[in-house]
Amino acid sequence: MKENALYKASEEYDIPDEADSGVLKDEEIVLCYGENKKKEHRARRIAYWDSANVRLFEFVTNNFELSAEKIAIIYKKRWQIELLFKQLKQNFPLKYFLGDNENAIEIQIWAAMLANLLITLAKSKLKRSWAFSNLVSVIRQQLMNYIDMYGFLEDPEESWRAIIKENKDKYKYSLFPE
Repeated sequence: MKENALYKASEEYDIPDEADSGVLKDEEIVLCYGENKKKEHRARRIAYWDSANVRLFEFVTNNFELSAEKIAIIYKKRWQIELLFKQLKQNFPLKYFLGDNENAIEIQIWAAMLANLLITLAKSKLKRSWAFSNLVSVIRQQLMNYIDMYGFLEDPEESWRAIIKENKDKYKYSLFPE
């Protein structure tokens, strides 16, 4: 919540004993906005202390049904979801869809998410450090070549040298070398 946000606390809810110790406050508030702050909106404010980051978070929501702990967890996971979508938008061409119906668009999005997952899994198995976007570019360029992907990604130069040597030996005595 912004520091200059105007609100009035109307009711404070009890925090259950079994709730996460990070939940400090759960209250109903009325947000004031618009010209001369005359308009009002009923909302819920949750104060949460994140001991891992040593930081206080204030969440404002219109959900009065979920527990304060669940709302804090949802907001905590939200950043990871935002990063996933950023990664998808940067590395996979989802600006233009190949079809115009809902099913075609959904299939293209699922294909991009599956490709993202496969590349993430491949990246986790590699010892060599790669930027995700560079890894996507290299895999996209080498997609139609028959190579050992892990060997190539661990040491691209040596892998190409081996392929060139193999091709030289293959066509050494050929009448029509390529």
